[in-house]
Amino acid sequence: MPIELLMPALSPTMTEGTLARWLKKEGDAVKSGDVLCEIETDKATMEFEAVDEGVLGKILVPDGSAGVAVNTPIGVLLEEGEDASAISATKPAAAAPAAAPVSAAAPVTVAAPVAAAPAMASGDRVFASPLAKRIAANAGLDLKAVKGSGPYGRVVKADVEQAIKGGVAAAPAVAAPAAAAPAAKAAPAPAVANPFEPAFEEIPNSSMRKVIARRLTEAKSTIPHFYLSIDCELDALLKVRSDLNGRSDAYKLSVNDFIIRAVALALKKVPAANASWGEDAIKRYTDVDVSVAVATPNGLITPIVRHADHKGLAAISGEMKELAGKARDGKLKPEEFQGGGFTISNLGMYGIKDFAAIINPPQGCILAVGAGEQRPVVKAGALAIATVMTCTLSVDHRVVDGAVGAEFLAAFKKLVEDPLSMLL
Repeated sequence: MPIELLMPALSPTMTEGTLARWLKKEGDAVKSGDVLCEIETDKATMEFEAVDEGVLGKILVPDGSAGVAVNTPIGVLLEEGEDASAISATKPAAAAPAAAPVSAAAPVTVAAPVAAAPAMASGDRVFASPLAKRIAANAGLDLKAVKGSGPYGRVVKADVEQAIKGGVAAAPAVAAPAAAAPAAKAAPAPAVANPFEPAFEEIPNSSMRKVIARRLTEAKSTIPHFYLSIDCELDALLKVRSDLNGRSDAYKLSVNDFIIRAVALALKKVPAANASWGEDAIKRYTDVDVSVAVATPNGLITPIVRHADHKGLAAISGEMKELAGKARDGKLKPEEFQGGGFTISNLGMYGIKDFAAIINPPQGCILAVGAGEQRPVVKAGALAIATVMTCTLSVDHRVVDGAVGAEFLAAFKKLVEDPLSMLL
């Protein structure tokens, strides 16, 4: 029996994705483990591998299709001995899933199509897609008399169109005219362009951008932020960095590598800052996994340096270069960006003096790092010039109190200003 290939949920936040491109063509042989297509999720571009063996009988969702709901059929795999006729014999509507996607909350499976069954009803409720209901209402069709071919007997667009052609009984006369008359009057007027609005072009929002927008809105609306800033002198760190980089061509340390190391060691000293909020209990992480914000063409993503407190500067540097490259290419694996207990956002390389970042939920803190710049400072009662960097800690007050945040920043500052202690 033909096997439906369903749009998988490739991350916990994914409800829909874009089918970037098929790597197999209709008629190609498929083995278990073969990469069938590339799917753009809300976080990255990932490969979708086949679980079963057979022949790719039909592609239901073409290259470049956006907004494909999780669990929607995207293709059909024919088993040994089957030909294309088995597809039409099993399921007549290829376009139906796009019009009536299965709920994103449904489990992701790869299974044979469900045979057509009568639409399930509970009292007056009929399981049908919104598009199917709308077409049926316009045609005065009684959905209870329509057999659904969608998953678990769900009535889809193709079922309604077939029923209309076949002359299935109309819905009760009371409902259809009553709904139809007001509908004509209630039709919304077309939007009028604002003559004072500047010229613009519309750039469609990617799945990743939509998720970023939703999560940041939730974070700023629901997390009680407060902010703590501290100035760190960088001259000793810059000298150690220059000395270490001159010793080997195998690595090239950045200031950000030192910051990651300093954050990891400070979290080790102040574990109360390595935590997240839970309604029943605060989660205090025993591993020090540091997320680092990386800008990509599609938006911000935070790959993770795991067990950063156990890694030296050279190891952190090499890992961050690899993770940042994969992030910009959209090739991060889920385990490389999901999780983390604390985030660093560094805009110093853009010349930003200081800023306050939005917390990356469910984490309790994010450190915003500004640029190192020469400023006047007082040393031993005399005016001097030092390279100073301002760092601002955004804190979830439900998780971390002001004293804990201040203790963390004090530990961080001490490590930054005494970089040799990071090498011990």
